[in-house]
Amino acid sequence: MSFLIPCPHCGQRDVGEFRFGGEKSTRPANPDALNPAQWAHYVYDKKNVAGDQTEWWYHRGGCRQWFLVVRNTLTNIVQKTWLP
Repeated sequence: MSFLIPCPHCGQRDVGEFRFGGEKSTRPANPDALNPAQWAHYVYDKKNVAGDQTEWWYHRGGCRQWFLVVRNTLTNIVQKTWLP
């Protein structure tokens, strides 16, 4: 079974055309107040949920645009894609 991602610009394409950009995270409200341990937690510690997760993807083999994807990490079924 192939893993397809619907690009908001180019339509449905094979995952080989894309680059995974990681989980979408919320930026700290006051970054200047973070100590080094808090920065390390923000940068390196990911939720890595089993189920629906919002992620960044880059269409390197097509329109060369970054966009957001809601993907089920267990089945690779893409629920939704949109431009940020």
